[in-house]
Amino acid sequence: MDVKNEKILKLVPAIRMIMSGQSLKSGSFVPINQLKDTDQEHISTCLGQSISVFSGSMKNVLKEISAAKDNVGEYLLIEDLGLLALSANKSKVEQKLEAVRKESRTDILPEAVPEPQTKRQLYNKIIAITGGAMGYGEGIARQLFNEGANVVLFDINKKSGQAVASELNRQKTPNRAYFIRADVTNQQSIADAIFETVLEFSGLDVIISNAGVLKAGGIDEMDPDTFDFVTRVNYQGYYNCVRAAIPIMKLQNMYASANFGDIIQINSKSGLEGSKKNFAYSGSKFGGIGLTQSFAMELIADRIKVNAICPGNYFDGPLWSDPERGLFIQYLRTGKVPGAKTTQDVRHHYESMVPAGRGCRIEDVIKAIKYIIDQEYETGQAVPVTGGQVMLS
Repeated sequence: MDVKNEKILKLVPAIRMIMSGQSLKSGSFVPINQLKDTDQEHISTCLGQSISVFSGSMKNVLKEISAAKDNVGEYLLIEDLGLLALSANKSKVEQKLEAVRKESRTDILPEAVPEPQTKRQLYNKIIAITGGAMGYGEGIARQLFNEGANVVLFDINKKSGQAVASELNRQKTPNRAYFIRADVTNQQSIADAIFETVLEFSGLDVIISNAGVLKAGGIDEMDPDTFDFVTRVNYQGYYNCVRAAIPIMKLQNMYASANFGDIIQINSKSGLEGSKKNFAYSGSKFGGIGLTQSFAMELIADRIKVNAICPGNYFDGPLWSDPERGLFIQYLRTGKVPGAKTTQDVRHHYESMVPAGRGCRIEDVIKAIKYIIDQEYETGQAVPVTGGQVMLS
């Protein structure tokens, strides 16, 4: 990463928190090399009285903004670096920024809409979700968006991710959805996605490490390459996300004494108890809880909470129900459920194991996510959402 990009990462989230006060703001940052020369000359004309200009070292810029924050305009031009727009309502500033953008970085721009009179818990939070284009991740992204959060979808599936973000933005709400292609197994890919998140929204409040894969099979059946693939996505991918996100969260918390960052791993009930002929997945999830507990002990001093949610089986999602690659068909083929003749037999078997009589739903997980974000006193926890199938002792 070049020097200017490093400076953006160290400066923009700090300014966001200085300017937020009691009400979180979000915005976007346009690097200087993405502004046309003519735009640089006429930015003040375009934006009128709402622009403030700062120059000098990062330390001096932050000092000047802190001293003058009550009189700083909606737009901050950092000379030789770029233009930052901050607002309690992102969709308002996005319209004006089009006048100085070289090109749009969003698929669909929402029209300006009034700020809600009653702000919900997650209003203007910036939440990134890995594996956010499909399945569990898509469901989580949709419901968090409906709760007022700005959601950033990290996924390798560009077509699905862009479609979900575009559909959400057509709702014309103050918050926004944005897709970034990212591969959790690649540290640089995730670091680049975090940087782009800062450009689009000016910070990061929550990262939900949801991307995961499951390959069923016993020890005699699974080859080393498959085992390595599951481990890289489920275990190393979680590490990659945490490593890339914590510098932004630490920086924000330095400039907002009451702020907390949240790292949430979507784990599994298979991270709480072993799973027959499913050792690769279960082992990676057990490891994820070990990471969660260890990260939590290390990061709480920086007011970053790290927790895991361990859902029961989401039978309606593609992980289970995909007719070609889902777990129902995998378990039928591997004989994991004795006597099962059809995928429906497999489903009935697993539903009968849940005291609540059904699989886990997205809304069950959302309630757990909102609790984790809202509270300030729990970290390092593995929260079961299993309908009573797994009970902590």
